[in-house]
Amino acid sequence: MKRQGGFTLIELVVVIVILGVLAVTAAPRFLNLQSDARKSSLQGLKGAMTSAASIVYSKSVIEGKETRVSSALASNIEIAYGYPVAYPTGIVRAVQGLDDKGDWAYGTHDSSLFATFSGSVSGALDIRNTNCYVDYKGATSVAVPSITVIDSGC
Repeated sequence: MKRQGGFTLIELVVVIVILGVLAVTAAPRFLNLQSDARKSSLQGLKGAMTSAASIVYSKSVIEGKETRVSSALASNIEIAYGYPVAYPTGIVRAVQGLDDKGDWAYGTHDSSLFATFSGSVSGALDIRNTNCYVDYKGATSVAVPSITVIDSGC
C-alpha cells in the first residue's frame, strides 16, 4: 500500500489562521508609513534650519555684526544678534529650498516662523492648527534661536 504525503485540511486551516493573526497585528505598523515620513521630514527641516542658523552666525561674526539688534549680511539675509530673523528675509533665505513654495509652506506670527508641508494651509495660524510643523523663534539678546518640531498631528 502506498502512503500519500501532504497536508490535511486541518493543518492548512491552522496555518492560514496563524498567518491571518500575524498580518492583523503587523499591518498597523506598516500602514502608518506616511505619518512616519512626515515626522522625519520635519526633523530634517529642523536640522537644515539649525545648520543654516549656525552658518549665518559664523558669517555675521566674520562681518562683525553678531551683536547688532538688526542688520543684514552681504548675502542679503536679515539677522538679529547674528542669527537669521524669523521672517522670509531671514531664515527662509538661509535654508535652501524653503522659499521655493513647492514642498514647504510657511507663515510668521509673533516673532516666530512656522513651516509645514505645502497644501491646503495658508498663514501661520492655519499651520499651527495642523500640529505638524517646525517652529523657528529668532534669537534675542539673551538667547540663541529656538527650533522646535511639533508632530502630534502628522
